[in-house]
Amino acid sequence: MNIILFTRRQGQVWNFEVNPARFALTLLGCLALIVGAVLYSGIRIGGDELNYVAAWQEDVRQKQAEITAIRHTAQADLDALTLRIGQLQAQMLRLNALGERLVSQGDLDQGEFDFGSVPAVGGPQDVLPEKSVPFNDFLGMLDELDVEMADREQQLSVLESVLLNRSLSERVMPSGRPVSDGWLSSRFGKRNDPFTGKREFHKGLDFAGRKGDDIIAVGDGIVSWSGKRYGYGNLVEINHGNGYATRYGHNQRNLVNVGDTVKKGELIALMGSSGRSTGPHVHFEVLRNGKAVNPSRFLDK
Repeated sequence: MNIILFTRRQGQVWNFEVNPARFALTLLGCLALIVGAVLYSGIRIGGDELNYVAAWQEDVRQKQAEITAIRHTAQADLDALTLRIGQLQAQMLRLNALGERLVSQGDLDQGEFDFGSVPAVGGPQDVLPEKSVPFNDFLGMLDELDVEMADREQQLSVLESVLLNRSLSERVMPSGRPVSDGWLSSRFGKRNDPFTGKREFHKGLDFAGRKGDDIIAVGDGIVSWSGKRYGYGNLVEINHGNGYATRYGHNQRNLVNVGDTVKKGELIALMGSSGRSTGPHVHFEVLRNGKAVNPSRFLDK
């Protein structure tokens, strides 16, 4: 096969003789080369993409592992924080209960010292921008609060003990009147004996009233005598400790027995006129280390 090329440049003519078989082989070879190049380029490109995808997947797995570790650490911190808050809540409950007891023991205003409500606080807002508290600083604040609450609990416990002892002393110390109704009919000291008219020393106070009126203890104590005694008729004697004792005489009937523990204001006898008496009344004595003292100074305590 001859190929003749005519050009306009200087009227040149090119004549090529081409072998069809060789031409076909050459063309196929070129095509094969092109196809091979394309395939090779595709494989290179595909390999790079696969390597990129594998690297991306490995990075994702690392990030997921980091997230899992962070989540476990955060959960552990949250569990520790929850435990600490639970401990603080338990301490707060004890402090509230202790505070309520102190309010009751100290006869304080429950409206002013209300441990069931949040204390009132307030103030102007700071013009500086607010900043969040770092977690470590927050844990430090909890530790400081824990120490402070433990210290306050100890101080309040000491105060409770002092108030309790004071309350106990006040309850055992004779104070008040042995009757809720009635009037003072005879004072402590020298007087004319109602039976002989002679001068005598009256060791107590007489409170007159109606037969059967209530007679109450003027302090906590233990009954050391309950029965008849010469001159007193039916007598109740209460030992209050610290050297103090009280006597309640001329009773119609005693309502307590020897060894009984009585509380201040408790009913111990009924008013009568037993023994050396001119009418229904209670003879009230206060003794200090076995010696009668003037009960008048204990009436208004």
